Amino acid sequence: MLRKDRYKAFVAYFSTHQPEAETELVYANPYQLLVAVILSAQCTDKRINQITPRFFEQFPDVLSLSLAAPEEIFELIRSVSYPNNKSKHLAGMARMLVNDFNGEVPSDINELQKLPGVGRKTANVIASVVYNAPAMAVDTHVFRVANRIGLTRNATTPLAVEKQLVAHLPQDLIYIAHHWLILHGRYICVARTPKCHICPLTSFCRYYEQMQTASGVKKVAAEKSKKARLLQENKSRKQLVSVLKQMEVPE
Repeated sequence: MLRKDRYKAFVAYFSTHQPEAETELVYANPYQLLVAVILSAQCTDKRINQITPRFFEQFPDVLSLSLAAPEEIFELIRSVSYPNNKSKHLAGMARMLVNDFNGEVPSDINELQKLPGVGRKTANVIASVVYNAPAMAVDTHVFRVANRIGLTRNATTPLAVEKQLVAHLPQDLIYIAHHWLILHGRYICVARTPKCHICPLTSFCRYYEQMQTASGVKKVAAEKSKKARLLQENKSRKQLVSVLKQMEVPE
């Protein structure tokens, strides 16, 4: 299957069956989403959603967070991964937003990446989720699924995956395609044992096609091996019968 046909099939399926896909992080405004995304690095959305209610109760806006010390923040996020670094990032991010951006979360990806704790992936998430910009955030799920399905070729880095997806997806759907790939990777195309038996994308998935081909080759090889073994056993049986007959003593 040509790659352009895979993209068409991918877009057609999800546009029909998951037209309203969105992040599973719970947030009420750009500030809250930015905090949640920074916290979510190397951590599950479920865990972040458990701690953010109390966090936003204590720091309801960027100004209150900008006045907090990293030690105060740490006490609220100690259960997430890398709490020390994230405490410093959140404090620095809030201060920069207040001092340099009038307390507003910028929409420009380059401006977002100036904030402490905000890399390209986080910047793309904010740009796409908050502002519906044609930005593709590539996390482990997006990286894995895009490669498995066959949407990308020889893409060995997140940036390479991002560039190929942005180049081939319709511009007006890039912001939601990010969620399609993440959710599919989180619940069906999982890392260790993808759930191909319930996957609706097998008709155009390169990984599934390769696995089926590999399975077919193995099956044919196994059948040939079995047939050869049976022929050898039959030949050996005939040889044994022949030897026994030769050893028979006439009456």
